Amino acid sequence: MTHLSRANASLLAGLAFFVLAPQATADSPDALPALGLSKDRLATIGVSSGGYMAAQLAVAWPERFDALGLVAAGPWGCARGELGVALGQCMFTRLGDPDLAAIDSRLADYRELDRAGSAESLDDLKVYLWHGEDDGTIDPDVGHAAARQWRDWLADDEQLKAVFQDGAGHGWPALDAAGEADLADCEEGGAPFLLDCGLDLAGEALGWWWDDLAPAGEADDQRLLAFDQSEFDAKGLADTGFVYLPKQCESGDCALVVALHGCQMGVDDDEGAATPFTRASGLNRYAESNDLVVLYPQAEASLANPKGCWDWWGFSESTWQRDPLHDSRDGRQVSALMQMVDRLQEAP
Repeated sequence: MTHLSRANASLLAGLAFFVLAPQATADSPDALPALGLSKDRLATIGVSSGGYMAAQLAVAWPERFDALGLVAAGPWGCARGELGVALGQCMFTRLGDPDLAAIDSRLADYRELDRAGSAESLDDLKVYLWHGEDDGTIDPDVGHAAARQWRDWLADDEQLKAVFQDGAGHGWPALDAAGEADLADCEEGGAPFLLDCGLDLAGEALGWWWDDLAPAGEADDQRLLAFDQSEFDAKGLADTGFVYLPKQCESGDCALVVALHGCQMGVDDDEGAATPFTRASGLNRYAESNDLVVLYPQAEASLANPKGCWDWWGFSESTWQRDPLHDSRDGRQVSALMQMVDRLQEAP
C-alpha cells in the first residue's frame, strides 16, 4: 500500500475544495484553502467603497502589494474617521475638497506607530485610477484629489495612470455583462453599478500594472467558487466570499488580485449566489489566460452600514475609539482581508 506523506496529504486536502466541490454553494461553503500563491505579484482593486478599502490595504501593507486600482473612489484616509467628513468631503465637496495635508499628517502618525508601511515601499506601487466625470455618488473632484495624492506619493508620475471619462457615471465599466440583464448605460449603473462604457476596465488596469499581460481568455463560471468567510471575523463581513480559481492555479504559484465590490454590490447571505460583479467584472477572463487567482471578499449590510459598504470611515471599529483605526494595519476589516491573502499564499 502506498503511503502519502503528511505534506502530500495536506495538499490533497486543500485541492479537495476544488476537485470534489467545484461549485461550492453558499449553503455549505468550504473553507478558503492554502494554495501557495506567489508572493511576488499581488494587487488590489476596488470600486467606490471597495476602492477606498483597496487603498487602505495598499497603504497599510505596501511591501506586500505591487499594484493598486481605484475605481470611482477618493483619496486614502479621506474621512479621517468621521462620517460627516466622509459625506461632506469624500463623496460630495460641500465642506470643500479632501484635506490632503491633514491626511498626510494622519499617515505620518500611523507610520510612527508601525500602523502603515514605509514611504519607500509605497512609492514603488503602480496605480490605475478611473473616475466618471458624471459621477453623482462620488464627486469627480474627489477623484481628482486622489490622483493628486498618489502623484505626491509615488516615486514617478509615470507609475500612475489616471483616467477621467466624460459621460460616465458611478460604477465599474464592464464588457463581460452580456448575461447581466440589469446592465445599464455608461452614465447610470445597473446590475448594480456595472457600466456599459465600451471600456474593458479589467484589462486596462491589469495591463497598466503588468506589461506582460496576455489577451483575455474565456471565463468558466464553474471556477467561481464560494468559500466560508465567517472564520475571518470582522464586523461588516458577510458569511460568504468568492474566489475565481483557474484550474492551472490549483497547484499554486499563481498571482493574486483582491477585487473589492462597492456599496450595494455584495452578496446576499440569504441567497448566497455569486454577484454580477464577481461574474462580470472582466477580471476572470484575464485570470484564465494569465495565471491569476481573483479573490472577491464580500461585505454585508447592517444597521450601521445599510448599503453593505466596506469600512472607509470607521463604523466597524470599537465605539469607544475617538479616532478609529479602520484605515491602518490594525483595522478590523483590513486585518481580516490580509488574513485571506495570507491563507491563499500559505503553502498547502
